Amino acid sequence: MNASTVFPMIPAASKSLWFFAIISLVLIGVLVLMVWLAWSMQHVRFTVSNEGLRLQGDLYGRLIPLKSLKLDEAVVTNLKTDRDHQPKSRTMGTGLPGYSAGWFKLRNGEKALLFVTDNTRVARIPTTEGYSVMLSVSEPAALIDELKHQQAVR
Repeated sequence: MNASTVFPMIPAASKSLWFFAIISLVLIGVLVLMVWLAWSMQHVRFTVSNEGLRLQGDLYGRLIPLKSLKLDEAVVTNLKTDRDHQPKSRTMGTGLPGYSAGWFKLRNGEKALLFVTDNTRVARIPTTEGYSVMLSVSEPAALIDELKHQQAVR
């Protein structure tokens, strides 16, 4: 008959538990951010008013006053053929397949705020602030026309 004696290990210090708690909180935070980003990608909208162009639904949303928009230079573009205005590098934003939002550097060196999901239908609107806004909408010409109308009414 073998007799055995068990010697339990001394329990770990509470530092170990704090480590797991902090890592868990960081992972939960990242998960919440990813869920919010996935939701917001589907709910971005652009509102034209007498105040200006409001970009809503993402981290990079803002109100761009009408006076800051160079509407005489605004155009509808297809980024598949307009190589100069294609995003080259992301400086601060989200770049996923089929979704680009945030600050990008374009091939021509220009800085741009993008909300692009469809490269073939993009309203490109330069601003007086040193960057362009590039937005995917179903009717980019109608967006530009509405901005021009709001600017004329002011």
